[in-house]
Amino acid sequence: MMMMAATAVASSSCSSSSSFFPCSRVVFPPRGACRSGGVRPPPARYGSSPSCLRRRASVRAVAPEPKAGKQQQLEVVYDPDERINQLADKVDREAPLSRLTLFSPCKVNVFLRITRKREDGFHDLASLFHVISLGDIIKFSLSPSQTKDQLSTNVSGVPLDDRNLIIKALNLYRKKTGSNKFFWIHLDKKVPTGAGLGGGSSNAATALWAANQFNNCIATEKDLQEWSGEIGSDIPFFFSHGAAYCTGRGEVVENIPPPISLDIPMVLIKPPQACSTAEVYKRLRLDKTSNVDPLALLEKLSKDGISQDVCINDLEAPAFEVLPSLKKLKQRIMAAGRGQYDAVFMSGSGSTIVGVGSPDPPLFVYNEEEYKDVFLSEANFITRESNQWYREPASSTATNACGAGSGFSSLS
Repeated sequence: MMMMAATAVASSSCSSSSSFFPCSRVVFPPRGACRSGGVRPPPARYGSSPSCLRRRASVRAVAPEPKAGKQQQLEVVYDPDERINQLADKVDREAPLSRLTLFSPCKVNVFLRITRKREDGFHDLASLFHVISLGDIIKFSLSPSQTKDQLSTNVSGVPLDDRNLIIKALNLYRKKTGSNKFFWIHLDKKVPTGAGLGGGSSNAATALWAANQFNNCIATEKDLQEWSGEIGSDIPFFFSHGAAYCTGRGEVVENIPPPISLDIPMVLIKPPQACSTAEVYKRLRLDKTSNVDPLALLEKLSKDGISQDVCINDLEAPAFEVLPSLKKLKQRIMAAGRGQYDAVFMSGSGSTIVGVGSPDPPLFVYNEEEYKDVFLSEANFITRESNQWYREPASSTATNACGAGSGFSSLS
């Protein structure tokens, strides 16, 4: 039998420890749902743990070699930081998920071409969609109910039944996967409705992502993207990485590298009046739309950056017919913001006007009674990583022109 003599040359201990682990001041991160972004910051690593944990334990064992009569030395190094991280990762993987809070960002259409009307009554489009940092916060909790989801929100006028895209998305997920999980959902609404910003579509995409986290990610991102097109044309876009060239009804999504710097600020200005998408399309005349090749717009944007001449929106003219004051607002922003904005355009079917290049609105918005109730928000372009959801910006605000605002709540 081989005899071994072991000598400890370094050790780690902490007299203040009050748990199974030495130096129990180390706090485990909350469970991460399949390492998804947007749920919470990435799990903390422990390089900054107390000094007693930073000292690594080294053990040398010396044993005779049977045949040669020589001694063989083996050194084993034990790293407490690494061990604690391994245990935290195991908890991360195995602890059941019961609550989840996600950021649900909206989008702008940097350009939007309508190319034809289809036989099914829909229109084909070609557009650069880009996610921005304005968004809602949605909290999901597992419900004991086996029959229905329960939705609440902080604003009035939002349907809470299966007319809401969040509920539609959860029903769709259960239909596609056979999941039997139902949820309590609270929607903290920051994105205005009827704004052309895709807030409802983003909510639906976020709900699909959340449901998949609660079900151990049994569907791929591609699955979620394809399924989502069944309940809304803009929803598949949010499963891109944040910048995409979209065609068809909007459901054909081509991921592209962000053609615009993420550091460029913008301001969103929306009057209280909304634009009905159906009404805007009713007034659309294809013979009056631009004939510029949308791929040429994308190429110019990628090469030269954002400028007024690439920010074409074929829905502006019919939207201005539906809401004449919107045309006046855009013209005034362009006139007052010369040198301030690189481009001013309407997003989607309206009624939000976007000024790219500055986070500040023109002064007339604050000074004139006519605009005291407009919605204002600064924003930036944002993206996400694969297998992570969008992260809430560190600080963002949305206000009306009188200054009544609400900062985004932090993730929990």
